[in-house]
Formats: sequence, C-alpha cells, structure tokens
Amino acid sequence: MFILFFLLWVIFNGKMTLEIALFGLVLAAVMVFFCCKFLGYRLKMEFLLFVMAGPFLQYLGVLFIEILKANWCVIKYIFNSRDELDPVLVHFDVPLKSKFARVVLANSITLTPGTITANLDREGYTVHCLDRELGVGIDQSVFVKLLMNMEAKADRILGSTMDGSSDAPDKTGAEGQKN
Repeated sequence: MFILFFLLWVIFNGKMTLEIALFGLVLAAVMVFFCCKFLGYRLKMEFLLFVMAGPFLQYLGVLFIEILKANWCVIKYIFNSRDELDPVLVHFDVPLKSKFARVVLANSITLTPGTITANLDREGYTVHCLDRELGVGIDQSVFVKLLMNMEAKADRILGSTMDGSSDAPDKTGAEGQKN
C-alpha cells in the first residue's frame, strides 16, 4: 500500500525531484497510518500479498493449462463420431474454509470448458459437466490442492482465513452474550 501511494504521488506530480520524493514518502506513510487506524487495513495483509504472489501466479499457470486441456477435450467431443454425450450434475464439497477460496474454485471450474458451476452454497458445489468423465475427480482436482495450500499459508501468516475471518470459535453463550 505504501509503495502504491508513493507511486500515485509521483505519477500525479508528473516529475521527480528530491523535494517531491521526500514529501511523497511522508504523505504515503501518513496515508498508510490512516488506512490502518480508520479503515481496518492491516500491514499483515500487505505482507500476505507479497508472500502469496508466487502461489497465485502458479495457480494462474495451472488454470491456463487446465483450460487448454479442457478445450482440447471439448474439441474431441465435437469432432468425435460418438452420438450422445452423457451430461451430469456432480455434487461435492471441499475442505476450503474461506469464502474467497470457494468462489475462486467455483470460477475456475466455470472458466474450464465443459463444466459450469451451477450452485455454490454451504453444502458444497453443484457442477454441470458436459460429459460424465469430465466430473470424475473434480473434488480432488489440482485447483483444490493449490487453494488448500494457499489457505494454509495465509492461515500461518494472518492467523485467520484468506478472506480475513477468524477461525477462532465464537465466545458467545447460548443467549448471544459474552462469557
């Protein structure tokens, strides 16, 4: 965030001098302090972005390769002389804790040709597959493994899930009062 604020300051000024750079550094620090104090921003989140950049790029690479493989599979279905496809709805759940990871998985499934995430709720996923063999092993796909690794890394850094919610049990009693 600090670097972003500083770069915006330099871009908006249009030139770089020592005075502009020093003032920009001070202003960026003040803005980061303001965001931490009043907007709930945490410096751990910035650290998490740097740490998660590698696994995120790996995830994007795997997603791209899986999209290419699924495209090839759908092309084979199109040009195959087989008369009928066997479309199927597959229901499954995965042990992903954060809403962010669950939505990323749902979107990754939808981006992969031949599959569409029809429903995502607390009970799990419902995925429409163009053919039965496309749904085999979908609950243990490489996407799930990568997202679980990313969640575990985020848990170690933040002490909470990737979307910022804590996994600590709620300390309220049956009546909703603090113990």
